[in-house]
Amino acid sequence: MTNQRFGAGIWHFATYLDRYATDGYGIPRNIIEAIDLAGQVKDLSVVDLNWPYFGGEFSDAQIKEALDRNKLGVIGITPEIYTRDFVKGAFTNPDAGIRRKAHELITSACDVVRFHGADYVKLWPGQDGWDYPFQVDYSTQWQRSLDGVGQLASENPDLKFVIEYKPREPRVRMSFGSVARTILGIEKIGLPNVGILLDFGHAIMGGESAADSAQLAIDHGRLFGMDVNDNYRSWDDDLVAGSLHPLELFEFFYVLKKNKWEGVWQLDQFPFREDSVATATHAIDFLKAAAKGLDRLDIDALQEAQSRHDAIGAMKIAQKALFGALGEQD
Repeated sequence: MTNQRFGAGIWHFATYLDRYATDGYGIPRNIIEAIDLAGQVKDLSVVDLNWPYFGGEFSDAQIKEALDRNKLGVIGITPEIYTRDFVKGAFTNPDAGIRRKAHELITSACDVVRFHGADYVKLWPGQDGWDYPFQVDYSTQWQRSLDGVGQLASENPDLKFVIEYKPREPRVRMSFGSVARTILGIEKIGLPNVGILLDFGHAIMGGESAADSAQLAIDHGRLFGMDVNDNYRSWDDDLVAGSLHPLELFEFFYVLKKNKWEGVWQLDQFPFREDSVATATHAIDFLKAAAKGLDRLDIDALQEAQSRHDAIGAMKIAQKALFGALGEQD
């Protein structure tokens, strides 16, 4: 764990809006400025970039120049298939022309992934779903989701596609709404280059144990990426990782280590009112302490306690490792 890499969505360093502060929480910021802020975060090595690039017209070369001067790589490209054009869905839109537009946007993102040498195309189909009973035909809705992802994966066999599932928001019900449903869909697609990006916050807001969800995805060979953050379980608050559920997050990391999963630990946080650099730095400090805690964890004692379903014994072992490591942080 000493060589663990850390990443963040570039949106962590952007300017946020909501339906109240429609003028934004801070001054407008373009992607180059966001990259320069990300470069100020110690131990951050990669970022996930929105596509199209936000805040202006920028070439891939300009973005790479900004990344290089900040010593940052790219882990993924996230095409914006959840904006105004796609309010009735991207893969599942009733308009075939809009579905085609989503396909073309993601196809262009594939070339950006190749340019930057990123790990994957990240698909977050936030508008694919429904809001009311009888609004959609569920069979058609589901099949269009699978066909949309499957076509992209088959046309780009050299790339990985990760689906970031989420129970709700912006749709009241999202097509890829749980780990089990997403795995079921991926297995139905049947292609080796489609997997899951497991967002810790999305899992727990959906009533899942993120550790159990990770194990399920790993057992199916489909855990291609992960994001961490925190929330109060009722909504996707995207708070600082470890701020509310540190022990559950530690168990999530334990499952990754137990299965020798060696991907990037990536932040997906929205610091509306906080300093973005300080927030990312604080979160990574927690992740580093968690990694140190994993190195200290008495695995034999833990597994022995688990073999007896000894909840208190297992918690004592985990708490000692995590909180001991946290206590040594500066």
